[in-house]
Amino acid sequence: MNKNMSISMKTTLRVLPLSLAISMVMATSVHADQVILDDLIVDGSNCVGMDCVNGESFGFDTLRLKENNLRIKFIDTSSTSSFPSNDWQITANDSANGGANKFSIDDIDGGRTPFTLEAGAPSHSLYVDDGGRLGLGTNTPVVDVHIKSGNTPTLRLEQDGSSGFTPQTWDVAGNEANFFIRDATNGSTLPFRIFPGAPSSALSIAADGDVGIGTTSPVGRFDVKNQGNNRTILSLSDAGDLGIGNGSAALYYGVQANLDIKGEANDSTMFGMTTQLDSRNSSIAFLGENTVRKWLLSSRNSSDAGRSATDDRFAISNGASSEVFTVHQNGSVYFGDSPSSLNNNTTHAIDTSTGAHLTIGGVWTNASSRELKDKITSISIDAAVTALKQLKPVTYIYKAEPSETYAGFISEDVPELVATNDRKSLASMDIIAVLTRVVQNQNEKIDILNNKLEMLGK
Repeated sequence: MNKNMSISMKTTLRVLPLSLAISMVMATSVHADQVILDDLIVDGSNCVGMDCVNGESFGFDTLRLKENNLRIKFIDTSSTSSFPSNDWQITANDSANGGANKFSIDDIDGGRTPFTLEAGAPSHSLYVDDGGRLGLGTNTPVVDVHIKSGNTPTLRLEQDGSSGFTPQTWDVAGNEANFFIRDATNGSTLPFRIFPGAPSSALSIAADGDVGIGTTSPVGRFDVKNQGNNRTILSLSDAGDLGIGNGSAALYYGVQANLDIKGEANDSTMFGMTTQLDSRNSSIAFLGENTVRKWLLSSRNSSDAGRSATDDRFAISNGASSEVFTVHQNGSVYFGDSPSSLNNNTTHAIDTSTGAHLTIGGVWTNASSRELKDKITSISIDAAVTALKQLKPVTYIYKAEPSETYAGFISEDVPELVATNDRKSLASMDIIAVLTRVVQNQNEKIDILNNKLEMLGK
């Protein structure tokens, strides 16, 4: 079966005289289809359409279609299922009044129009060069797809909801200000931007997903290098360990640090925290399992309202939020949680919640208020004398301080009256109390003897 008829425009017209005569007769008498049973060669131009006129001026046109509805249809008559048979059509302009001025390629069998050019489209709207490069707005594409525009060339990615998914539109664009990705659906926000002049490797993602800034070889999940790419500014490991000024978090006492700060060569290291208002605190919290509170380190400012607490102090609080250690700006220290009516203020070099304190002059004073004591009982003279006799004064040196000699007592050797529960330490006030009771008794005896001497002298 001959599927195709060959129509060729040549330089000569070869038509049998009989066919020509028949054609002339038919042209002058009745309109009828003409069937040419041989190749047709037209020496000149050809006009097809109801509006072609005698003496048509073709110019350089070889084939002209001329009427108010212009179509070229390709009807494939293949009947064998293995041969393609889809029909196509080239359409120039819509047929309806007010329709589009356009050039289209129509899929007749599919009822679709996959390709359309509107009238007025600028030159080089779509251009494919001899290297297969696609130009949009340019006839000199230099890459596989080259988009050229006078203002912000843009590529739009639009999900229209036709497949059941939520509509969403993204734009990828660039101009003299920046390259950006725009979320056109949600307020045209710009979640990603690159500015002109950004250096190479400003942002890179390695094959394993590691992210690098200033490097193409990130170490750890997130790696930030300096401009010279010779020092790590920040590094985040896969385990979540963070190194600042270091390629990785170091070991401290044999334990991997979760946060490690390393200073530059010949520089000191400082960790700073700043509040926007002096009335706010800078704090570091330590939590246990299930966010159970353990400790809180805080630079406190006016945080004990109504208790007249001293402003601007460093404090350590326990899990119950009790301030158990306080350092004031003058260097004075408070140990222990003060009663609710107090505020951890200090009047001495060291104050404690027990009442004991170290004076500014350097004298340690024990807490001895009656308000702090219970079961107060006088020491009998017999107990005091017995304890005094059992005390064994010695000299000694501490193993941790071999260069200094001390005088005192051994806690394991003292009598029960002045011993502590663990017999590892001594309270000097206990021994002073024993000595005082003995001296008091001796003074009483001395007074009696003096009275007797006075009477004898009379």
